[in-house]
Amino acid sequence: MIDVKSLTRYYGKTPAVQDVSFSINERQIVGLLGHNGAGKTTVMKMLSGYLEPSAGSVSISGKDLGPGTTEIQQRLGYLPENLPVYPEMTIADYLDYAARLKGLRGDEKRRALRYSVDATELGARFFDPIGQLSRGFKQRVGVAQAILGQPELLILDEPGNGLDPQQNEHMRELVRELSRQATVILSTHVMQEVNALCERVLVLSNGALALDSPLAVLRESRELLLSCSNDTTDMEHLLSRLPQVARVSALDDSGSKITLSLELNDNAAMDTAAGNISRIVMESGAKLYSLTPLRRNLEQIFREAVREKGGSHES
Repeated sequence: MIDVKSLTRYYGKTPAVQDVSFSINERQIVGLLGHNGAGKTTVMKMLSGYLEPSAGSVSISGKDLGPGTTEIQQRLGYLPENLPVYPEMTIADYLDYAARLKGLRGDEKRRALRYSVDATELGARFFDPIGQLSRGFKQRVGVAQAILGQPELLILDEPGNGLDPQQNEHMRELVRELSRQATVILSTHVMQEVNALCERVLVLSNGALALDSPLAVLRESRELLLSCSNDTTDMEHLLSRLPQVARVSALDDSGSKITLSLELNDNAAMDTAAGNISRIVMESGAKLYSLTPLRRNLEQIFREAVREKGGSHES
């Protein structure tokens, strides 16, 4: 669906994006993360054809952005962070204008407008001037123009801006529905949005790609948390002798229960390690209460990726 190779963009002599490459399959929801100034908006503008790269290429559905940009742009939806809405226009006039820019005409345009307005729940305000709308309703107008024509590629920059919790949940449901037919690139600072929607994340730091991985893989850690009865004084020593275990740390060994953290070697199979740990505990005569993998949260993953790339918090 999307193939990005060595994408680079300079503003004057300052590099905003440097040698970024990635591919995205059809009907994936991919989170694009990074601190302010990391290059996210510049990448999205280049993916939409709004901004020309200094070097590198973008191919969408087998067609290169460049000579075929207009045709490709008619098949994508883009919600920028700063909404390109005209305050003097009504919602009806603005969406009609946006539909015509996408090449929609006649019955096709009417169907597209009806779907877009229904999906964003704008029907009751359809003839209101945009300048009189709240920030949340303006955001809905921006989303409505982005999904006109049910595009193959949807690029959303902070779609939850200005929305209350109920509207945010509706937005999530809409993105999930759209992903059945479209590839979605979602940029947001809200990690809850990424956790709820994305199956993969791209992390930018200082204009470079710091991380590209499925979210499920990132959440996995090489650490197990063991809780068992404190019936033996050498449990740590017994477990540290296992070939799959790199390090054992006591988190709580007071009273009748002990809690241990077991860091596994890089090449250790999680299931094999868990089986051997359980066996050692049972053979020692202790009671096994729980043995669970320690899950990493997205905030921790993000911080680690940016730190390893030498990223900054400043824009």
